[in-house]
Amino acid sequence: MLFFSFLLLLGFDVNMPPIIESAIEHSIDDTRPVPNFDTIVFNDTLKSNVETNLDTLSYKDTKAGIDQLRKRLGEARRLGKISLDSIKSEFTTQLVDRIIPHWYGTPWSFGGHTAVPNQGEIACGYFISTTLRDMGIQLNRFKLAQKSPIDEAKVISCGSEIYSVAQDSPEKAFAEIDRITQEGIHFIGFDVGHVGYLLKSEGELFLIHSNYLSPGSVCIEPLKESRVFKSFSKFHLVDISNNDTLIQLWLDNGIVL
Repeated sequence: MLFFSFLLLLGFDVNMPPIIESAIEHSIDDTRPVPNFDTIVFNDTLKSNVETNLDTLSYKDTKAGIDQLRKRLGEARRLGKISLDSIKSEFTTQLVDRIIPHWYGTPWSFGGHTAVPNQGEIACGYFISTTLRDMGIQLNRFKLAQKSPIDEAKVISCGSEIYSVAQDSPEKAFAEIDRITQEGIHFIGFDVGHVGYLLKSEGELFLIHSNYLSPGSVCIEPLKESRVFKSFSKFHLVDISNNDTLIQLWLDNGIVL
């Protein structure tokens, strides 16, 4: 409620979109090229540490390609030709290097719920639910985005462990998060006020989120340097990359929400 009141004082539009997803967004033909790499909110360190494959494929083509890949991986898994660990690694690569980069620079707003990168605005919860849906996970992006961070964590966990971190300083919280996380991508909920992805790449922690502070858009930043991270003391974490149940549901086209 404090975060909600703060937004009202700043004059942000807090009207929530309807839960029923409109058929209009499915008819949008996104044929625009992916934004140039230099326009994305990155610094040189992140460019060298986080591999980002931006190419000329439209977002629509990217999603279609991942759907075909999912089907091929599922068939290979059923035939015993590929391990689940290899599939989990491929899922992570596709989400981090193919889906998410299209969204960098998309403006944040509290009520933003665009389904098309860089067209309209996107709130933190909708950034998570939309990118997971566009990876091919069967979920209602409106219902997931409108849940509290802990309830969103419960859905994404699919029954796996949810790690809770509560510390009295950002330094202690960072150290604990670093200790309990594996390489790969995770969901991170910030108490009751914010959500994002936590990426651990080569031992470094990065926050990928629709940032309501500067730059006011979807971005990736070192977790330790994030102003949003420093303003919270309680966190909920779910491993996505190493979640056997979630990845198997993705392969089987099973419903998560």
